[in-house]
Amino acid sequence: MQEGVITSIDQTIATVVISREHKLNAFTIEIWKQLGEAFSQLSANRQIRCIVLRGAGKKAFSPGNDISEFATSRSNKEQAIAYGRVMKQTIDSIAACEHPIVAQIHGICVGGGLEIASLADVRVCGESSRFGIPIKNLGLVMSYSELRPLIRLVGPSVAKAMLLEGNIIDAQQAVKLGIIHKLVSDDEVEKTALETARNIAQGAPLVARWHKKFISNIVNQAELDEAALEEAFDCFDTDDFRIGYRSFLEKKPPAFTGK
Repeated sequence: MQEGVITSIDQTIATVVISREHKLNAFTIEIWKQLGEAFSQLSANRQIRCIVLRGAGKKAFSPGNDISEFATSRSNKEQAIAYGRVMKQTIDSIAACEHPIVAQIHGICVGGGLEIASLADVRVCGESSRFGIPIKNLGLVMSYSELRPLIRLVGPSVAKAMLLEGNIIDAQQAVKLGIIHKLVSDDEVEKTALETARNIAQGAPLVARWHKKFISNIVNQAELDEAALEEAFDCFDTDDFRIGYRSFLEKKPPAFTGK
């Protein structure tokens, strides 16, 4: 498989692969750029109903940034700021993606890998998966844009403990902390992630996008104005609403159109 970010689409489900298997899918600045571009393009595609995000192979989702790149691209503050801008653009792009995202996690998911996985809406992993952010051992600090998705996921108390201790935790602990939604055997990860994506894709796509938006609004805004509150009732003027309730009454599966 070629190195980079590889995107494929099967009907209404897109798969985004972080492909750098020989380095356990460690990020380079080019990988960061490609990942952000991929999500921006997919978010604008109204045929998409769900995105599966994964690393190539089954050894790792990603261990984060490639440390060997630091000497040339993050060796001082000026370089780090430029690199950080690229990371922020990608984090913002994934966070703003309108479609539901399922993270398919095999093996290692630490550092920047965990940051990216934190941006998914549902996370599936195997029993051998490991998680953590041990950057204290590198003398590194997470920037605000990197911290935000982690804190939203586990809360400030757990985030502080993870960063201050730098421990690597197993999949069972990750479930207890709310990092992982579905824990399965290693050989069931791909199947479960795809089943999850198909289940999401069967629902009304407009509703999925609205729910993502509304939850984000609640988390990010202390108070919502009248227009924002009324948007929660826009669904009643959609074809999908009429399809949904009529299908329920007729006891048949709905065929949503996204309109």
